[in-house]
Amino acid sequence: MAGQIILTPKAPGAIGPYSQAIRCGSFVFTSGQIPLTPEGQMVTGDIREQTRQVFANLEAVLKAAGASFADVVKATVFLADMNDFAPMNEVYEEVLGAYKPARTTVQAAGLPKGAGVEIELIAVISESI
Repeated sequence: MAGQIILTPKAPGAIGPYSQAIRCGSFVFTSGQIPLTPEGQMVTGDIREQTRQVFANLEAVLKAAGASFADVVKATVFLADMNDFAPMNEVYEEVLGAYKPARTTVQAAGLPKGAGVEIELIAVISESI
């Protein structure tokens, strides 16, 4: 089954040969988002601000697919520095609140464009959407 390509101008365009997300039936698979603005400007500095931008991008992509953070079942977080784990978690909890999807967090040897954080999500939404 081929998936539906999800594309929104409210999140940065792909910086490589991939889609912002793919919707396949009730599943939405986002590509990893880094702290780029929709205009392609990198948010640098504080990991909290970087993480907020990543979640703004993910929210836009999910919305374009007919989903929301409430539909997320799995998150994968890549950190350039595991010392940023606690401040990233602060923003993660601000955004998702009491809802806690399954998650993996790993330190990556390097992230695109020197980002401090990259997050990808898997969501499952109702077929009626």
